[in-house]
Amino acid sequence: MEDIQGRVTRQGIRIYDPADFEGMRKAGRAAAEILDTVAPHVVPGTTTAAIDAFIEDEIRRMGVTSATIGYKGYQHASCISINHVVCHGIPGPKVIKDGDIMNIDVTVIVDGWFGDSSRMYVAGTPSRKAERLIEVTHDSLMIGIAAVKPGNTFGDIGHAIQTFVEAQRMSVVRDFCGHGLGRVFHAPPNVLHYGRPGTKEVLEEGMIFTIEPMVNLGRPETKVLADDWTAVTRDKSLSAQFEHSVGVTADGCEIFTLSPAGRFHPTKA
Repeated sequence: MEDIQGRVTRQGIRIYDPADFEGMRKAGRAAAEILDTVAPHVVPGTTTAAIDAFIEDEIRRMGVTSATIGYKGYQHASCISINHVVCHGIPGPKVIKDGDIMNIDVTVIVDGWFGDSSRMYVAGTPSRKAERLIEVTHDSLMIGIAAVKPGNTFGDIGHAIQTFVEAQRMSVVRDFCGHGLGRVFHAPPNVLHYGRPGTKEVLEEGMIFTIEPMVNLGRPETKVLADDWTAVTRDKSLSAQFEHSVGVTADGCEIFTLSPAGRFHPTKA
């Protein structure tokens, strides 16, 4: 199927042209730069609302657009998910304590392209188990990204992530997944972080999507709270997540949301 924006596969996955990758580079870099600037503000005693207000100010200062403000009624420039919150945590008056870990997720629009990324932050000194969870989650993302190349499948990505995480005696969340990206916020395919090798759609050069594994110290089950956004672990175990936006190239993939300052991993220099 063809249209003015390029080819779409039978599964509804858009195939972008090489020239389109430049738009994703700009959007991805903007999201990454914002997440870089957040790090010094994640300290005990502040609130998640204050962090979100800083992010909104940064978005305005950079002259880009927040993709989340107004999205399905959401009114914040970020999602901030603390400790046992898996994803979609709503910024508010909650005071951050020493040892808290959190995922901050930001999506911006630059010239019509969506840059989507999230990473972990630590307030003060994390516990050893929290530090280990962050390490495993980060490594699982990079292992999943290493499986991205033409001819592999989305099942290969999920299988690589799942087998690594479960070998560390942790669990992969099944209820949320990565997604297609580009000139829209969410599009096919669903990028599962578990699965069997050789299954799901075959990767083709020009596909653009997120990989964003959520890993729990305990069991994988989640529940969504009454606000219809906040997802938490059912067993109250700690959860972590990292997210990159990537594009499939001729021989692998390009990561659009790399940290310009090298701050993507909070416990490494």
